[in-house]
Amino acid sequence: MNLGAATSRARRWTIALLVLLLALLAGYSLLDSRRHAQIVEQIIDIGDQVSIYQQAAYLSAWEMTLIEATMNNPQGPERQQLLAVDEQAYRATIAIADTDHEDDDVQEAGTIAQRQLNLRQQIIWFLSTLDRGEEAKAKSTLETIIEPAYRRNMTRLLQLRDVHQQRYDEYEAAARKDSDRLVWGSLISAGMSFIVLALFVLNTRAHRKQVESLAATDTLTGLPNRAAFTAHTQQALTGTAPALTILTVNINGFRHVNDQLGPHIGDRLLAEAGWRMSGVVRDTDLVARVGGDEFAILLRDTGPDHAEAVAVRLLEAFDQPFQLDELTVDLEVSIGAATAAADDDVSTLLGHADSAMHEAKQQHHGFRRFSPDTAMESADRLTLLGDLRRALTDTEQFTLHYQAKIRLDTGELVGVEALARWSHPTKGPIPPGQFIPVLETTSLIHPFTERVLTIALQQARGWLNSGHRVPVAVNLSTRSLLDETFPDRLATLLDATGVPGDLLCIEITEHTVLADPSTTIEALNQVRALGVKTSIDDFGTGYSSMTYLKLLPVDELKIDRSFVADMVTDPSSHALVAAAVDLAHNLGLTVVAEGVEDAATADALNKLSCDTAQGYHFARPVPAPELAQRFLAVLS
Repeated sequence: MNLGAATSRARRWTIALLVLLLALLAGYSLLDSRRHAQIVEQIIDIGDQVSIYQQAAYLSAWEMTLIEATMNNPQGPERQQLLAVDEQAYRATIAIADTDHEDDDVQEAGTIAQRQLNLRQQIIWFLSTLDRGEEAKAKSTLETIIEPAYRRNMTRLLQLRDVHQQRYDEYEAAARKDSDRLVWGSLISAGMSFIVLALFVLNTRAHRKQVESLAATDTLTGLPNRAAFTAHTQQALTGTAPALTILTVNINGFRHVNDQLGPHIGDRLLAEAGWRMSGVVRDTDLVARVGGDEFAILLRDTGPDHAEAVAVRLLEAFDQPFQLDELTVDLEVSIGAATAAADDDVSTLLGHADSAMHEAKQQHHGFRRFSPDTAMESADRLTLLGDLRRALTDTEQFTLHYQAKIRLDTGELVGVEALARWSHPTKGPIPPGQFIPVLETTSLIHPFTERVLTIALQQARGWLNSGHRVPVAVNLSTRSLLDETFPDRLATLLDATGVPGDLLCIEITEHTVLADPSTTIEALNQVRALGVKTSIDDFGTGYSSMTYLKLLPVDELKIDRSFVADMVTDPSSHALVAAAVDLAHNLGLTVVAEGVEDAATADALNKLSCDTAQGYHFARPVPAPELAQRFLAVLS
């Protein structure tokens, strides 16, 4: 009995001891679990802080990259992103103070945020100096103020990030040590260690996905960027999809809106445009922003007919105006489509779609599909551009012919119009209608315009030296007139040649006026301040310049040849010419009639009191010596 009692007592004590041990182990596990949970929370909190510091450093570095790119190309697409990225960088520094629980770090974050705010003022000053064409001052601001401030902020951001990263690493090491201890301590502790590891893995994966998403996303619109679009398209091309079509979409007139209303409105327009495009495609398709105002759409498993249907929906989507605060903006798009063929790569497919889109833009059609003819025209255009670049370095290829402008009531020469001629070294003469439209779509129009003005002014100077005051008219493209540096360059040419301003007349078209009325008026006022006369060419072919005619500082109005040619036989044309002459005279303008081919037309114009005429009836465009021999020799 005593042995049995002792055994029973020993069993009870053993059970009690085991229960006590289990209770202690359970309590220990519970306390350790709570402590482990606190460590996990600290790891997550510090991990978030590291991510925020990293995000602030990334945005600061991106901002500096955009500043340097803007310095190299003031009109490039990076400029449009700069202030938006600066705002994001500032908000990132504010977020540091909101998430960091260390008083010293909060104070340091406030200092960094203030520096970022101060840096914004310098950036605005930097952009304004670029806008004024003061590149040297802008570069000095960049090197002496912006870059040092950026380096100070970046250095401190990285230091603070490293401090938090070290803290993160320390807590992570502690968590791992607890996990090892909990493995042999209890299943609960072991389970908690797995949770810690799982949380760590999830946090790492989330961070990696965030970085990958940031690298593949256009931050302004939230759409995939060019790199992501290229990757998706390449994957689709290597798959087994039966058909694949790419659309490239350009927003017509966006640059004008962005310049006139500001980058803030421009950014909102781009974001809204991206949403509209996403709304007309399927979930399996992909819309991306691949450039400043250019988007691309990947249509999977579709043929040409479906692509055209999507293009129609896109055009209809942009028929609706954009409502931005109190502003209403109307924009159109030009769309090019290319369907993948065998062995096409991404670059080729995008190039084909771009070619079709540019064709749609040039021909004022909303949509064009790529065809081999388009490719041939594109290749010819590139060849022509290369020839034009070389021609602009050769002083012999470009010359001017001059067409006489005759006063109708006396028959005397009152001026000439300078017309560019290109003699290609191997192809011979190339008509202006082939090369001037190509020049006008590129920056080559600026050196070409300067070349033409130089030759024309030198010729006017030569005639002046011979005792003849012969005003010379030169046609000016829209891009040249709207170039803010043009008036200063024109003044330099007038000074260099010694030609009085009133011996030069700048001819612009109605389309130039309509492209940007306010800028056109400002530019013409600067030109007039030099004494240079201005003329509206091809009057009557536009559709709304009458609104601005009374506001334009012009001296002359040229009636388009399409009205003059048949005015003798067509009462409607005669009435239109008569109305234009009366309108111009009432506004104090001289009237020039173009395309006069016969004496009857010249007589009819004279009876309408038209001042001046030019055309084959009087003289064809000829080199300066021939014109001088016919018209100036009589005056000598």
